[in-house]
Amino acid sequence: MSVAGSLSRHLYYGWVQVLTLSVTETISWGILYYAFSVFILPMEADLGWTRSQITGAFSLALIVSGIAGIPIGRWLDRHGPRALMTAGSVAATLLVLVWSQVGNLTTWYLLWVGIGVTMAATFYEPAFAMIAVWFRRKRSRALTILTFFGGFASVIFIPLSERLVQAFDWRTALVILAAILAVGTIPAHALLLRRHPADLGLRPDGELAPEPSLNRSPATADNDDEPALTWQDALRGATFWWIGGAFMLVMLAMVAVTVHLIPTLVNRGFSSGFAASAAGLVGLFALPGRLVFTPLGGRLPRQVVTALIFALEAAAIAVLAIADTRAEVIAFVVLFGSGFGAITPARAALVADVYGSRSFGTIAGVLAMLVTTARGAGPILASLLIAWWDGPTGMLWIMTALCAVGALAILFSGTGQPGRAQTR
Repeated sequence: MSVAGSLSRHLYYGWVQVLTLSVTETISWGILYYAFSVFILPMEADLGWTRSQITGAFSLALIVSGIAGIPIGRWLDRHGPRALMTAGSVAATLLVLVWSQVGNLTTWYLLWVGIGVTMAATFYEPAFAMIAVWFRRKRSRALTILTFFGGFASVIFIPLSERLVQAFDWRTALVILAAILAVGTIPAHALLLRRHPADLGLRPDGELAPEPSLNRSPATADNDDEPALTWQDALRGATFWWIGGAFMLVMLAMVAVTVHLIPTLVNRGFSSGFAASAAGLVGLFALPGRLVFTPLGGRLPRQVVTALIFALEAAAIAVLAIADTRAEVIAFVVLFGSGFGAITPARAALVADVYGSRSFGTIAGVLAMLVTTARGAGPILASLLIAWWDGPTGMLWIMTALCAVGALAILFSGTGQPGRAQTR
């Protein structure tokens, strides 16, 4: 009997996958995304590259990740996450090892093109696609659990990476992180992920599936009580583009601030240890944000809750723009972390609620392309703005304004629900 079949007798297998992905997402995000900021300064010192050259590769990876999200979304709708996430984890491990040996700028950029593809294959989008298929009534709970544990990625891996760099050097630190990535993600993805509850004779949330008729299968029956737009219909609606535009603005600002947080604090006179701890604490304060805002989205309109999150981010970045004491930095961390943690599950829940699970992977993939394009632009745009103003303050005020505009845009997207109207 398979692992899935044995466990499904006692525990709905969707929860097994949620717990599995809670671990693997924490590791993948921690190493491939959050740890990057720790390596900027030592790579500058060792290789003689400029900060824009280093962060430009990271920006490129995020753009590649967004582009790859569309075909990956189509794959997820048809085949599920198992093979995709396993292959992505193997490739990510190998690429982190290459990173540890890099010394050429061309290789550096090619390396991050590859890492960008692995981000699309291993980050939240495949995990959210699994939740959209395996859960409906309990979707908010599943998203809360997954992203709650995922919030420990920065808490764990930013300080860990800093300590590894200090104890050894940045190259050895990356070899150790590659080993953690391999052991912590590859076996879990290969052995424990499954495509659809119907494969186990179940419906979403663990209910028993009805006998299939000649005209429909258990999988198609799952969509009877939720929206079921095709991805083509979704993209024709204005709601999708208001949502996409709002998330693009806010994610650009958030990533710009996140990537440049440690260098900004160090340049203002704070120690590298305090800066790394502050950056790690952003993830810690993301946890209560996810516990509050994600379930709240099941009681209030998702657009309203999301606009509140965006407004909180605007307030946080404004605090950072004027911060020159530790107390002010901590105030930023609390505000920014609380909103930061809730944005990603808010996006997944909004797509699932408005468009259903039928084409979730593809719709979320297109939205991910828009968002990750903005993410990719964030670090390099911020670098240019910092150079233009000879400091980060002007950049931070611009990012504050982008978050405020995003809050207004997401509210405007809630004036109608074309996705639901067209499915009834």
